[in-house]
Amino acid sequence: METPTAADLNRIAAFYEPVEDRDDDGMIVQDWILRFTLAAHVLYLRGSEAVMQARLQSKNPAIITIRHSVQARAITSEWRVKVDGRTFEIQEDPRPDQGRRTLAMLAQA
Repeated sequence: METPTAADLNRIAAFYEPVEDRDDDGMIVQDWILRFTLAAHVLYLRGSEAVMQARLQSKNPAIITIRHSVQARAITSEWRVKVDGRTFEIQEDPRPDQGRRTLAMLAQA
């Protein structure tokens, strides 16, 4: 897979970080806070046995690529990303490409 170019980053991705808070009864609840939005490229995976198995479970694995930045380095596998109205669970910490210009992460909708 080639590294996406700036022209390929044609979607807006909203990144959400999990936060824990206490409700009125003192119980810990998890919520999601929008941290930032970035231009992104989404490549839906297809063909492998693992991908076919995920599709049988109504899941869509994809590789989401964004530009390398200070904000992007804060993303971890606990975060979520929303692209085109679909919420993806990030499955791994973002990996830099060889030129350290972009970060790619496996995510699953």
